[in-house]
Amino acid sequence: MWKGGGPYGAEVTRGQDLTGKDFSGKTLIKQDFKTSILRQANFKGANLLGASFFDADLTGADLSDADLRGADFSLANVTKANLSNANMEGALATGNTSFRGSIITGADFTDVPLRDDQREYLCKVADGVNPTTGNATKDTLLCR
Repeated sequence: MWKGGGPYGAEVTRGQDLTGKDFSGKTLIKQDFKTSILRQANFKGANLLGASFFDADLTGADLSDADLRGADFSLANVTKANLSNANMEGALATGNTSFRGSIITGADFTDVPLRDDQREYLCKVADGVNPTTGNATKDTLLCR
C-alpha cells in the first residue's frame, strides 16, 4: 500500500518512481509527491487536497474526479493527463507547469494562477461543467 510521505503513513512518495501506481479513490491529503515520476499513475477520485506535485512528472496520469484543491503543481509536467471533472480550485501552477494535451472537460480552475500561454492553450480545449462545483471550465479559466 502506498500511503506515505505525508500525514497518512510512513511510505515515502517524494522523489520516487511511482509510474503506473494505483492511488485511485485514496485519501492523500497534503501528500508529498515532490519530484516524483508519476507517469500513467491512477489518481481517479482521490482526495489530494493540498498535495504537492512540485516538479513531478504526471505525464498521462489519471486525475479525473480528483479533489486537487490547493495542490501544488509548480514546475510539474501535467501533459496528456486526464483532469476531467477534477476540482483544482486554488491549486498552484506556476513556473513551467504544462497541461499540454491534457483532457480538462469539466475541470474547475478557479483561482489557479496560470501563465498567459497556458491559459490561452487551455481555453482552446476547455469545455464542460464541473459536477461538484457547478462551474463551467471556460468560466473558471477566465476565457475571453
